[in-house]
Amino acid sequence: MAHGRPRDLRKEQYWRYWIERWQQSDLGIRAFCERHQLPEPRFHVWRRQLRRRDAVAPAFVPVQVVSQPQPRAGSSLELLLADGRCLRIPPGFDPVTLRQLLAVLEEQPSC
Repeated sequence: MAHGRPRDLRKEQYWRYWIERWQQSDLGIRAFCERHQLPEPRFHVWRRQLRRRDAVAPAFVPVQVVSQPQPRAGSSLELLLADGRCLRIPPGFDPVTLRQLLAVLEEQPSC
């Protein structure tokens, strides 16, 4: 929970602007503040405060929730085997397991 006064977003934007301008300049903080008539102590306070805020800012990642399409009731597969047997494969089957099953069924019976 936040303590103290609520953030003043206009001040934050103001100081972010000046700190970014300083970072793009070749000047030290004292020279930059003198050139732009900024109070150097406030510059240091805001620079430190914004660095701290940026370090703890939560990272939000956009998420899109997509529902899985539900298979129709009659969408199972039927596989007719050479010997006349029928293999019914329900929706959502494991393809690896099905391949293993077919390999076993295709084996020639040993005599």
